[in-house]
Amino acid sequence: MLINPNTSTATTAMMTAIARRTLRELGAPTVRGVTVSRGPGMLTDPAALRAAAPEVLAAGLRAATGGDCAALLVGAFGDPGLAELRAATGLPVAGLGEAALLEAAADGRPFGIATTTPLLADAIAERVASLGLADRYTGVRLTAGSPERLSADPVLLLDRLERAVRACAERDGARAVVIGGGPLGEAADELRVRCAVEVVAPIPAACRALSRLLTA
Repeated sequence: MLINPNTSTATTAMMTAIARRTLRELGAPTVRGVTVSRGPGMLTDPAALRAAAPEVLAAGLRAATGGDCAALLVGAFGDPGLAELRAATGLPVAGLGEAALLEAAADGRPFGIATTTPLLADAIAERVASLGLADRYTGVRLTAGSPERLSADPVLLLDRLERAVRACAERDGARAVVIGGGPLGEAADELRVRCAVEVVAPIPAACRALSRLLTA
């Protein structure tokens, strides 16, 4: 089950479609998407991440007790509630941020992050460090414009994210660039085609991580 920690059902549908496509390609079970019942519409700052964690945990516990859920996927780059779900459910659990960062940094590769949320830059750096990846991290590049404005304009969002990805590669020396955000899933797919540097899309990365957990 994919848990969307913000209250946008449209975002849940988009992320679930990407996850289903990826899991189908991997020959893994399909996924059901759920939206948390309350919380912020977008996770753009540390307070929103903190507020989302208990809602993610509650949704995951409901799924785990239902008997038909084999694994959980936290559909936000900040991984709210990830550790709590692992401790409480005993199910395989993946988070977008953790999976994408580990994939980008594989084999010691230098990696950067392109994202739309400047207020989360410090939290992102802390997450990188907590995973032991700071020595490979080339930094974060932020898009110009507010996350709310960009989310409302897919063409502008793609343009700004592409500029950030190119800056990660050309100015910072990243050999892989993570797109930092679950709601950026469609843009991440497009940027994988448009950019020469390897672009790590977080939803497929998390699906690959779950597939490995389910077959271990």
